[in-house]
Amino acid sequence: MLTVIGEALIDVVSRPDREPVRHPGGSPMNVALGLARLGHPVRFLGAWGNDDDGQLLAQHLGAEGIELPLPTHDSATSVAEAVIGENGAADYNFQMTWELPVEQAELEAMVTESSALHVGSIATVVEPGAENVVKAVEAASGQILVTYDPNCRPQITTDVEAVRARAEHLASRADVVKASDEDLQWLYPTSTLQESARAWHRLGAKMVVVTRGELGPWAITESTGAEGVEVPARKTDVVDTVGAGDTFMAALISQFTDRGLDGAGAGERINALPATDVEAILRRSADAAAITVSRAGADLPRRDELDALEQPTD
Repeated sequence: MLTVIGEALIDVVSRPDREPVRHPGGSPMNVALGLARLGHPVRFLGAWGNDDDGQLLAQHLGAEGIELPLPTHDSATSVAEAVIGENGAADYNFQMTWELPVEQAELEAMVTESSALHVGSIATVVEPGAENVVKAVEAASGQILVTYDPNCRPQITTDVEAVRARAEHLASRADVVKASDEDLQWLYPTSTLQESARAWHRLGAKMVVVTRGELGPWAITESTGAEGVEVPARKTDVVDTVGAGDTFMAALISQFTDRGLDGAGAGERINALPATDVEAILRRSADAAAITVSRAGADLPRRDELDALEQPTD
């Protein structure tokens, strides 16, 4: 069982010359969805209201067979307004609260009985729920595979120093960290992407991956050395970038699970990964993201779609 903790909300997507469309969203929720579509049993620990939007989220996740053990709350379900520009990129405005409806001991018990834990985005920095997430990571660190994606949202978490401190704390306890170039440029504006990633690697993360859009991902592990490895992004026609990073993250976690790199001792096994394996992991994750950006919204791929994309052609 893979466990994902984080926000689920309703995206209200506006495009030029089109009426807004409402659909389920939230970075951790998308990661859980992506893992389920890639064939993994998933438990999602999130929070939403007992309203129409909340029912839409529960139906969306439940349709993929995702386990939803937590109750709803009395507040309105959170909303993110996404405005898609002419270049396909999204700008966000959030109306949300974040608090987990579960006792900490129960939360940590569900986490530590899993083989992997993923956390990220708003859920790791917005209180009061962020404190619960951090404690869950601390309980899981060194026991199971822990993955983290800061997925920074400066529109809602404006205190860059506080977010930077939280990101460094979680990076020091995670096995795998994925960050976008935009995340690192906001957190460390005077450092290169590679310098920032190397710093997180020194803090304790066993693999740090930087996604760089059309330039493709770059990663550092013990086996790659400080120079790291990179692979090109798969060329595709971009409809929009909604869910691209979450797709990459889900595919990343999926491969660690497929390769037996989850559960106890995950960190040591990741350290032993040959650089060629790191490259292969990056390539498949980038291919998964390429599928998502080729269609509208966070429509993450299923395993058979990803396998078909990677089949050699005559």
